[in-house]
Amino acid sequence: MPKTSPHPADAADDALSILQKTYGFDSFRGAQAEIIDHVTAGKHAFVLMPTGGGKSLCYQIPSLLRGGVGVVISPLIALMQNQVDALRQLGIRAAAINSSIEGADIIETKNAIMNGELDLVYVAPERLLMDDFLCLLDEAPIALFAIDEAHCVSQWGHDFRPHYKQLSLLAERYPWAPRIALTATADAPTRRDIIECLKLEDGRAFVAGFDRPNIHSAIVEKTNARQQVVRFIKENHAEDCGIVYCLSRKLTEETAAWLEGEGFTALPYHAGMDAQTRARHLERFLKEDGVIMVATIAFGMGIDKPDVRFVAHMTIPKNIEAYYQETGRAGRDGLPSNALMIYGGQDAAMQRNFIAESSAPEAQKRIEHQKLNALLGLCEAAGCRRQVVLDYFGDSCAPCGNCDTCLSPPETYDGTVEAQKALSAVYRTDQRFGVSYVTDVLLGKDNERIRSFGHDQTSTFGIGADLSAAEWQAVFRQLVALNLLSVDPQYGGLRITPQGQEFLKEKKSLRLRKAQKRARTKAMKKELAAQAFTDEKDVELYAALKAARMELARAQGVPPYVIFHDKTLQDMVHLKPDTMENMALVHGIGQSKLDKYGKTFLAVVRAHA
Repeated sequence: MPKTSPHPADAADDALSILQKTYGFDSFRGAQAEIIDHVTAGKHAFVLMPTGGGKSLCYQIPSLLRGGVGVVISPLIALMQNQVDALRQLGIRAAAINSSIEGADIIETKNAIMNGELDLVYVAPERLLMDDFLCLLDEAPIALFAIDEAHCVSQWGHDFRPHYKQLSLLAERYPWAPRIALTATADAPTRRDIIECLKLEDGRAFVAGFDRPNIHSAIVEKTNARQQVVRFIKENHAEDCGIVYCLSRKLTEETAAWLEGEGFTALPYHAGMDAQTRARHLERFLKEDGVIMVATIAFGMGIDKPDVRFVAHMTIPKNIEAYYQETGRAGRDGLPSNALMIYGGQDAAMQRNFIAESSAPEAQKRIEHQKLNALLGLCEAAGCRRQVVLDYFGDSCAPCGNCDTCLSPPETYDGTVEAQKALSAVYRTDQRFGVSYVTDVLLGKDNERIRSFGHDQTSTFGIGADLSAAEWQAVFRQLVALNLLSVDPQYGGLRITPQGQEFLKEKKSLRLRKAQKRARTKAMKKELAAQAFTDEKDVELYAALKAARMELARAQGVPPYVIFHDKTLQDMVHLKPDTMENMALVHGIGQSKLDKYGKTFLAVVRAHA
């Protein structure tokens, strides 16, 4: 039989009072209150909420209200301790059990679980599924199970992990304990799969939307990726923390070295590095200001660092879900942030090759190809980027005014004839050759290779001389994105798809976008624009508060944002509290943090008053 905790939350406390006293927030956002009431009542839930939307409160507060321990299943061991540190700062009894923790500490944590002395415990799915841990939970007082990053459950999601699939046993072994599955990225098929796999059919689904209005998005044509990334950082984020994603380990190492040479603090991170180096780089990224992490997709899930100001992709990710999740690591604190993707013509071929060479079933490969096509459509979109992304997830918005295509609408033209020429040239060259070769045929280039195949005698030879090579490459990219052409994953040859054949047969019209000019990104100069301080004294006060925060963080060996988020320091600058009572009114200062740090920061404010 399930046990209850001997130390549940005080009966006088309700969700709102915990939010205000413990977390220092005035009110709930969106559906948070409804979700918390639902789970606290012992009911199951699936929660889809954008990154930075406050998902963690949806299981943390019910854990406090229900008594017993909230068991949080999280995929990344490396980040658990940071989450635990942040909760302990709030006065919440939290711990983690994983392979990086000493045996004596694990025994102590297990005893605390049995005695009802913990509010939350974080475990990886592999640890949870061990027989000894399940036997412990059989006897322990459990408040709930929270499955974070729940898209890992689904084979149709973008980061499937086999151990997550086995979490269905929670419903069978602990049917009386409420289960809440949470994610920021799941399209409709993935959501259905999560609910079915975790047996949440009798629960309730809360879909809070996907919009991240504080993130400015830009997708630019690849010319020189390194130079483009360096220019982007120098113009917008010269002193900021950010993430640069690369497709390969080699490119990750080379890009980090390149950025170091350009004067930035840049660290590589990928699965091929030894665990000690990865852990050291992650710690620096979390605890220092102005660090740029250059990484493969091995880095990022579960990162709750709120002040990542930019995310840049040097090559396209594998689908819109991955793009949304990876760019979502910027601006978790709600402050203005940038997302840049550099898109080249060969990116699609590389991603299709990865899909073709994977060991996934054919049905899954077809889905992955469809997802990649949707991403290519985003890259070539002439309209609002955010509308395309939200539409993919079944959400909607008006034109955002905060992406490159809204700020600098691309020119479009009637590309029907150009598309017909391109498709015809692919057909006349036997659907075997890549973009460069077919472009040369269209331009009428007289070279030995074209003559050897006899393509200088085709009807399409030279019919595209009115466009430049770069313009034809833009046409071909869009035809691939529109799924009128496909790229052979092994050899890169162009082929006409059934949709392309239909286009030619029915003589449909088609509008294309002109080759991109340099995309606009929003300039966000460090202190003045992003922090919205117009008074120089406010800038000085903010810098002094950050220095005090860093000193406290270093003394405790925790990231600065665990002490206070940037948003809290900004609110402190605006309010300039002169008493402890007024300090308690600052956003993000609950009772525990007021007791620990109130006097220190009050002294800083008074010194600059």
